[in-house]
Amino acid sequence: MTIDTNLYQVLKERGLLYQCTNEQAFKKMLESGKPITLYEGTDPTAESLHIGHCVPYCILRRFQQAGHKVLLLMGGATAGIGDPSGKTELRKMLSKQEVQKNIESIKKTLGVFLKFDGDNPAIIVNNADWFDGMDYVSFMRDVGVHFNVNKMLSNEIYANRIQEGGLTFFEMGYMLMQAYDFVHLNQKYGCTLQFGGQDQWGNITAGCELQRKLNFANGTDVELIGATNPLLMTPEGKKMGKTEKGAIWIDRDKISAYDFYQGVFQTPDSCLEMMFAVFTDVPMQEVRRLIKEDVMAAKKCLAFEVTKFVRGEEDARLAQSMSESLFSQGGDDAPVVEVAKAELPMGICDLLVRCGLAPSKSEGRRLVQGGAISFKNEKIADFALSISAEDIGDGALLKKGKKSFIKVVVK
Repeated sequence: MTIDTNLYQVLKERGLLYQCTNEQAFKKMLESGKPITLYEGTDPTAESLHIGHCVPYCILRRFQQAGHKVLLLMGGATAGIGDPSGKTELRKMLSKQEVQKNIESIKKTLGVFLKFDGDNPAIIVNNADWFDGMDYVSFMRDVGVHFNVNKMLSNEIYANRIQEGGLTFFEMGYMLMQAYDFVHLNQKYGCTLQFGGQDQWGNITAGCELQRKLNFANGTDVELIGATNPLLMTPEGKKMGKTEKGAIWIDRDKISAYDFYQGVFQTPDSCLEMMFAVFTDVPMQEVRRLIKEDVMAAKKCLAFEVTKFVRGEEDARLAQSMSESLFSQGGDDAPVVEVAKAELPMGICDLLVRCGLAPSKSEGRRLVQGGAISFKNEKIADFALSISAEDIGDGALLKKGKKSFIKVVVK
């Protein structure tokens, strides 16, 4: 497979490289024409991903498309501790069953960003495979001996927990485990690069430093390189990925196409360039011109491109059509959804899902019970209501709230 040697320049031009332990070596590595193996680590502490979680996956996608080998580490072991970075309190302890359930759920979403088949498939690994059953004394003797407690406590990742007076020895072990992940993946897969969010800098550099100390102890000469991407942050300093209405979920069962599109459309002006850089391939020169000339047009372009990337072009066009009709009174401007006569009669909750106004039947039921759904300008109170072809007639307006509506027709 031919290696794209322009990847370093792409990352720099799009502002996706924030920190690097050795940028000259990183640049040389990517311009050498030889494939490398890299990884990004994810702790499966939740069953779903929202858009703010996915910056590293978009970057890994660029590496895979350039011909490099991508490893995606699922922290089946480290999730049992929880990364203390930026936290003011101990994370909830997860059982092995909860962690495994989250891993299986997240795996389904990752196909949006990475290919897991074909000539250069991404590989999912789980650090529980090498930590489960590992002898504690051996681990501390071989790994723990290389970590200075004073230096660890000065690291930014522990700052909030120390300030609150609640840092536990349990949490301090997280850095050791993540550092060992990097060393292990190098030994087993030849992995030489770890990429992650800028808030992971301390954990990433710990792996590079551990390898340097092992080189000294064992007479080896292995260089591991760590790099980070900037985080998607709101002007208030919070991580992006959620709006007033809730998270912008990647899992299509958790959010409708319209709500996903609108969530992206609501991106703060100051974050538009970064969102384009991460989630689209629109040239940055064009992005900056568009933002400068017409911010609203830029937001519409971004919402369409990101929805198309994550959910597909059909969903993007449907959501775009609905959004363009936002301020209409629901007449001729309403986007049309055709329902086959053979599909009818259909329950109102099924119809809401079919038209993209609800991500699931359970959410449709909640909307009906909350008084948010109208059919032919009459509010629906019964979530078990059945809609027939005769009810639809020549076309009927289905509305969610005051601004989201679809014209349903029978074909």
